[in-house]
Amino acid sequence: MEFAGALRQAIQASGLTLERIRHRLGRRGLTVSVATLSYWQRGRSRPRSRTVVVALEEILQVPSGTLIELLEDPAPNAAPVRGAVVRGAAGQPNGAERGRGVRDLWPDPERYACLVGQLDRSGDHRLERLSVHDVYRLDEARRSWTLSVRTVLRAAGDDIDRVVCVHQTGDGDLAGAADGDAGGVAGLLDVRYCRPGRIRAEGGLVAFELVFDRVLATGDTAVIEYELGPIGLPAPDGYDRRFSHPVHDYLALVQFDGDRLPARCYGFTAESSASPRRRLGELWIGTSGSANLAVGTVRRGIVGIEWEWH
Repeated sequence: MEFAGALRQAIQASGLTLERIRHRLGRRGLTVSVATLSYWQRGRSRPRSRTVVVALEEILQVPSGTLIELLEDPAPNAAPVRGAVVRGAAGQPNGAERGRGVRDLWPDPERYACLVGQLDRSGDHRLERLSVHDVYRLDEARRSWTLSVRTVLRAAGDDIDRVVCVHQTGDGDLAGAADGDAGGVAGLLDVRYCRPGRIRAEGGLVAFELVFDRVLATGDTAVIEYELGPIGLPAPDGYDRRFSHPVHDYLALVQFDGDRLPARCYGFTAESSASPRRRLGELWIGTSGSANLAVGTVRRGIVGIEWEWH
């Protein structure tokens, strides 16, 4: 389904009709019907020929490997972490990186697997993440934090009624979230356009379901909003989101309350919880006391903001 979403987005961006794409493939000696192209972008089937996909990348003018890598992904339940966390920000993944599990995004992989295993994730791999916007607020005393999230999803299949959410709220390396995934022992303050389902929490990690207002069919979109906190734990010097699925648009905004602001603030990426962070550059803290990091397509891995007080 990730391949279908990427192909559909590339076709829309190109401005080409499926008939024009079929024609250009034909000029290269590749026979693909309009119906087949339609099935591919809707997730009803997948290409079997690497040659055809390489040609599509050239015709649609997307970076080499963009579609091939998605086509060659293992089955959704394998959920590897890819080396290119933010496109262009990391090197190409090697074989070991391709096989790294989603569990390695978390400081305690076994606890993560135990919690999410108790929830219904059957529709997660059939949801396309269009955008995720996080607003992380740190209080003036730096003793508690709250989080507001807005996520836009599109169904790449039928009969999808929920998404599973996960957050690290303590006892981890950073307070973190997983793509469209959220939580908080101290309180789910509010949800909008959805309702909470089952909740599981243990050792600073929370996993729960958010049930949509309606059951989604292919192509339907859902918007979910929620707020967490206040998390009354020693606030870490950073916030990150952990992506087990690609997201087309991600924005993280950190709001520092009070007059005291950090000395420096940086964006970063990482391939797993144990991997070294790669700094993306320094972020400006404005007169509003906030800093933001906006990225385009995020594949898999960790994207976040960290700061220094002295």
